[in-house]
Amino acid sequence: MSAQEQVRPGQVLPVDIDEVSPVELGPGVHVRSLPGMPGIRTWVIDLAPGAEWPDLDVHEGYGEAYYVVSGRIIEGDRTHGPGTYVAFGPETAHRPRTETGARAFGFNYDVTT
Repeated sequence: MSAQEQVRPGQVLPVDIDEVSPVELGPGVHVRSLPGMPGIRTWVIDLAPGAEWPDLDVHEGYGEAYYVVSGRIIEGDRTHGPGTYVAFGPETAHRPRTETGARAFGFNYDVTT
């Protein structure tokens, strides 16, 4: 599966997340790119215990959101546990980290692919 793959009109595309090859962005930070729709990049992030996003994640002209599936993600002084949906508008920045390990599904909006 290509990171650029999009779901075509009329297509149903089931994906076994753990069968998608992860890309390591930094120590303990793994991203799996999933098929998306036009204007939406979809991904799964796995953070090992003690991991932190390698750089400040800046969203200048588009938004991003993620849903915490397991573990706890720390953003500044706030902790987001399972079942939490976190949305970032354009002109925001963040650097997620975790002490427990975590998995989240995420979406970037208005991305040109």
